[in-house]
Amino acid sequence: MSLDVQPPEPPELAEIDPNQYDDAEVVGETDYRRAELSEFLEAGAWREAFDEWKVHTDIGDPEWRVIEDLDMIQQFDFFWDDFADRVGYHAPGLPEDWRERDLHPNLVSWGMVSGINAAMTELGQVVSRVLKEEYIDWEAEYDAPDDLPDFD
Repeated sequence: MSLDVQPPEPPELAEIDPNQYDDAEVVGETDYRRAELSEFLEAGAWREAFDEWKVHTDIGDPEWRVIEDLDMIQQFDFFWDDFADRVGYHAPGLPEDWRERDLHPNLVSWGMVSGINAAMTELGQVVSRVLKEEYIDWEAEYDAPDDLPDFD
C-alpha cells in the first residue's frame, strides 16, 4: 500500500532527556545534538525519509487523518546517542486506554490503533536511518575502556 499525502513539517525537537521515555535508554554523553538534527530534518532528511516511508506504510487515509488530527508528527523526538553511535528516536503512540479517553471519533478498532502505532515506529526508524546514513558526518566520541577483552 502507498499513502498519497504530502510530507508534513518536520517535528520541532524539544530539549527532553530521552531517558524519560519508556522506549529509550541513553548512556553516557548528554549532548543530544538536537539543533544539528533539526537542521538536517529541515534541509531535506525529513522529506526524504517521509517519502520513503509513505511508499511502504500499511496505513491508509483514515489512519493518516487520525495522525494529523492528533498532531502525532510533532510528538516525535530525535536525538544523538553517542554511546551507541546512532540517532535515537521516540515515536508517538496511541495509549491502551484510547477508547475510554475517546481520543478520536474515527478510531474504531484495536487493529487501527495498532497499525498507527506500528507506522509511527517505522517512520521513526526510517528517519533515524536516513539521518545517520546520509546526513551525519560526525563520529561518536565514546571510547571503549582499554580493559575490554579482545575477541579477535
